[in-house]
Amino acid sequence: MLEVLKYTIPSIVLFFTVFYILHSYFEDIEKKRQIKAILKNRKLITPLRLQAYERIILLLERISPESLILRTSLMGMSSNQLQSEMLSSVRAEFEHNLSQQLYVSNEAWEMIKSARANTIKLINTAAEKIPTNAQSMHLSTTILEMVMEMDKTPSASAIEFLKKEVQTLF
Repeated sequence: MLEVLKYTIPSIVLFFTVFYILHSYFEDIEKKRQIKAILKNRKLITPLRLQAYERIILLLERISPESLILRTSLMGMSSNQLQSEMLSSVRAEFEHNLSQQLYVSNEAWEMIKSARANTIKLINTAAEKIPTNAQSMHLSTTILEMVMEMDKTPSASAIEFLKKEVQTLF
């Protein structure tokens, strides 16, 4: 029995040593493979994320009150027509860029939604302040006056937040 133990114990120790070394080796290989896959994905996703941030900033610029007035205001429009055109433009721009939320943080997307809602609120508030049969120029002037009273427009706040978030990518 002693003779059997002389050969068995070293064999068992050797077996567990080799098992441990091989197990560690394969774990290291798997970790390296995962890291490589993550880096490859980042290499592919980072440009997509940057494009999404660019598109969202473009959205925010396009729904800023000043930009909306320039794009939607036509001579001879009533204030109600201008209000309707501006609101339609905001909604269309937002709907066109809904898929970009996939690439930004939840906080950033909430800021974008808030900017949209506050821009709509600004347009509607300005429209309530003027007579219903007023010309579009009167609504434009009222909106611009309200914007000048603000510290930052809703779009400007969201753009500032997005710029800070993009800086964390690098």
